[in-house]
Amino acid sequence: MRDYQKYAITLAIFAAVLYLALVVAGLGVVSLVTNRDVIVDPDAGPLLGPTMVAVSVVFVTGRMVWVGIRTRPEHQRVMLGYSLVTGVVAAAVFVAAGALVYLFGNGDLRATTSFALGIVLGPFTALTALFAFAVTLAYSWLLAAHVGSQGRPLWPWERRGE
Repeated sequence: MRDYQKYAITLAIFAAVLYLALVVAGLGVVSLVTNRDVIVDPDAGPLLGPTMVAVSVVFVTGRMVWVGIRTRPEHQRVMLGYSLVTGVVAAAVFVAAGALVYLFGNGDLRATTSFALGIVLGPFTALTALFAFAVTLAYSWLLAAHVGSQGRPLWPWERRGE
């Protein structure tokens, strides 16, 4: 594995932790401010919300790692379209994971459709998309900014020939 790939994977892990923290904090703050539960249906169970967030985080992390290790350093750039698509698909994955878990737990297709529609129309799905967009945009910017560097920063006494 090359150095730029190690850097991309490490940066993706840190970005994934940031995304997780932003989603959890954002959902909590919006829930508190709007006085609305993230999961309104009490029959949904306690694992539905964490599963939705986990699937979204895994998707965003996988997408960052995939782009980071496949794009050579000289081709790295700030990828606005990539970030936009990642945000939209992260929101779709968030809703789809919730609908599937709800369907397997409840078994009623009509109730699942109503649940998924409620999640889509609520502010929480948009928040996951917004945070996925922001984190992946920052990730691509940091990868592009790392192009000219040759390894870790050196102290003045570590530099040879100066």
